[in-house]
Amino acid sequence: MAYIRDLLMQRTFLIWLLIINIVGTIYGYIWYGPQLSETPPKFLLFVPDSPTASLFFVLVLLAFLLRTNWPLFEALAMVTLFKYGIWAVVMNLLVLFVTGTLGWAGWMLVASHGAMAVQGLLYAPHYRIRPVHLAIAAIWTLHNDVIDYVFGMMPQYRMLNEYIPQIGYFTFWLSIASIAVTYLFAVRHR
Repeated sequence: MAYIRDLLMQRTFLIWLLIINIVGTIYGYIWYGPQLSETPPKFLLFVPDSPTASLFFVLVLLAFLLRTNWPLFEALAMVTLFKYGIWAVVMNLLVLFVTGTLGWAGWMLVASHGAMAVQGLLYAPHYRIRPVHLAIAAIWTLHNDVIDYVFGMMPQYRMLNEYIPQIGYFTFWLSIASIAVTYLFAVRHR
């Protein structure tokens, strides 16, 4: 386990992970482009869920490369990477279940978002998150759920429209689970 912890913090590994996350973040914002073009300006900050999560992690990686910690971004990254990583995997598998098919882009989203959830967890021993940081991340995440499911700004999976109430309920509890996982792995032991 110590070998993995050391590998994760090697400068070369951090640089490669930073590049991968920057590319993924840019791709994510492009993927949200059509939805963002229809989004009222007051909701723009809250619509692109996964790319914003990976953007938080980009900032965490930059801090590590600068040999420091930015605990608020660590909390935002861990909660949202886990949440939206799991959420996208579940939604794409639900598309497969409902339609009977999932294209290459869907499988790419399953793999990339699964990796998002894992990378957030892998770095937990290196975070310096305090309860106040987690509280802010929790407010951000739960507020985002309200924007998505009360104001209808959730990611668009048109083939799942008839399941929006169930997806909203699942998403709320996934947010709670993500906050709890962050507390258990990155706050409580400190």
